[in-house]
Amino acid sequence: MTGMAATIGAGVALAAGTFAIRLAGPAIASRLHLTERTRRLVDAAAVAILFAVMASSALAGGHRFTGAARPLGVAIATVLAWRRAPFPLVVLAAAATTAVIRHLGSR
Repeated sequence: MTGMAATIGAGVALAAGTFAIRLAGPAIASRLHLTERTRRLVDAAAVAILFAVMASSALAGGHRFTGAARPLGVAIATVLAWRRAPFPLVVLAAAATTAVIRHLGSR
């Protein structure tokens, strides 16, 4: 039971830390005076980081390439989200694309 208590404690600590960071964000942001160029760069950096995480998750599973099915599903989802399709449609289309490609034999 000690392992379970440590896991729960770690989860509570992470939740408290996340909550504290979320509360601190608006308080700190109101004190910072960033130029418009810096604000644009921060926004662009957030998009770039999100894209990098998405790409690495789509292309690699562990230490190997996932095959064509997952990246194509992500590509379909990206295009539909960019075109502002309803979220359930985006998810279903991506899942269906991935399933069909895997069914056809590509991993």
